[in-house]
Amino acid sequence: LNTPEFSHVWLLLYWPLFGLGFSYVERFYPVAHYINMHCALDDLIPFNEWFLIPYMFWFVYLIGAVAYTFFFDVPGFRRMMRFVMITYSVTLIIYFLFPTCQMLRPEVFPRDNALTRFIAGFYVFDTNTNVCPSLHVIGSAAALFALRDGPRLRKRAWWQAASVLLALCISLSTVFMKQHSILDVLCALPVCALGWRMCYGRPGRHG
Repeated sequence: LNTPEFSHVWLLLYWPLFGLGFSYVERFYPVAHYINMHCALDDLIPFNEWFLIPYMFWFVYLIGAVAYTFFFDVPGFRRMMRFVMITYSVTLIIYFLFPTCQMLRPEVFPRDNALTRFIAGFYVFDTNTNVCPSLHVIGSAAALFALRDGPRLRKRAWWQAASVLLALCISLSTVFMKQHSILDVLCALPVCALGWRMCYGRPGRHG
């Protein structure tokens, strides 16, 4: 692992380290007051259980981008992991300094079906705290930029269009699932812009 050929494997250690930090701020970090994320637009966005599908597909999208670049595009993997390390670390610091929550989840689902029953269990597992900026949006951007950056996939217009559409659907799913306020999505954008500028937008790199 200390050879240049395999040194990128060490970057994978960031994921468990971030997981420990996130678990601490979620479960053990003492918070006297949470900032409630809410705006008028949130009240106009209806709950829709069908957005559970793109919401859960985020895990496939992000893990798939990590796996693809890890095995087939090592320079792209390094850039993706730098993006993740910058944006996720910034987000974690924000969670510590400005603890947030959202109170948008429906008390009673408008419909009773397999999707809403799954969401009810998911709500129990996933807390409604530390929501701004949205990690779902930032993770989608990480996958999108990494896959657009790859030399093989860059030339396939249909794949690029599908990847952009998927990232947009995942980001929208967070508000229709009532997992996030639209403010959480908007606040994720400057964090993504910072990561993109530092990892993909330097002079000499394609945009």
